[in-house]
Amino acid sequence: MNIFNADLHCHSTVSDGTLSPETLAGRASANGVELWALTDHDEIGGQQRARDAARAQGLPHLTGVEISVTFAGETVHIVGLGFDDRNEALCQGLAATRGGREERAREMAAELLKVGIPGAFEGALKYVGNPDLISRTHFARYLVETGRCSDTNDVFRKYLADGKPGYVPHRWAGLGDAVRWITQAGGVAVIAHPGRYHRFTPTTEFALFSEFKEHGGQGVEVVTGSHTTAEYGKYAAMAIEFGLAASRGSDFHSPAESRTDLGKLPRLPPQLTPVWELLAERITHPA
Repeated sequence: MNIFNADLHCHSTVSDGTLSPETLAGRASANGVELWALTDHDEIGGQQRARDAARAQGLPHLTGVEISVTFAGETVHIVGLGFDDRNEALCQGLAATRGGREERAREMAAELLKVGIPGAFEGALKYVGNPDLISRTHFARYLVETGRCSDTNDVFRKYLADGKPGYVPHRWAGLGDAVRWITQAGGVAVIAHPGRYHRFTPTTEFALFSEFKEHGGQGVEVVTGSHTTAEYGKYAAMAIEFGLAASRGSDFHSPAESRTDLGKLPRLPPQLTPVWELLAERITHPA
């Protein structure tokens, strides 16, 4: 099962991707994906569209979401897979998490104005499919459009990372809350791209994995678009150490911005338990 081409992390126009759920399903199918999940940020409004599109493509599908949490003063992402997307507690929790995004975005625009960049809030809104989910990525696209930076990665380095002129922190959900919303809705919680939390010391990272497991988390992304080959090995070892299943996902946002396309990742290391084995009964298979 480790050679299975699952892609369980990507984003549509419902959050900060540039393609619709339907286009993503088609792209996944064309790229040989054998199991797909759409994991928009803090939002499951695209799940029915994703499910219908996957069925039309003959593509096995899992529900998905990527929840923003605050842990040790930093933003960490938890992917949920295979949950009931009509679960009331999950829907209410995600709505509360989304609630602070507009206020944060207006503060970001005010900070950018101080360094000579006017109109950033209105500019970012042009790229937003769902105004409740305005994010740094939308600001980045606007700053590229206006010639402030060459690409979105350049924007983050100069303006939107911690300590830069346009950075405004946000208080997200708690780790335990996010894991509970997912598991109580019948899903599996997964630590997303752990190699991206560069500010964590080894002690903090150990605490994250430990607390995640205590709250009922069951998986970790080992092979993902932002991990290096060395990190595949590191997080494979940590999956074994903590008794976690391994997930795999490109974190695809856009053909122009993402360095890894849907379905184009290396396979999971062979000694791991794939997360989809825990979710076999939750997979929607085409008729």
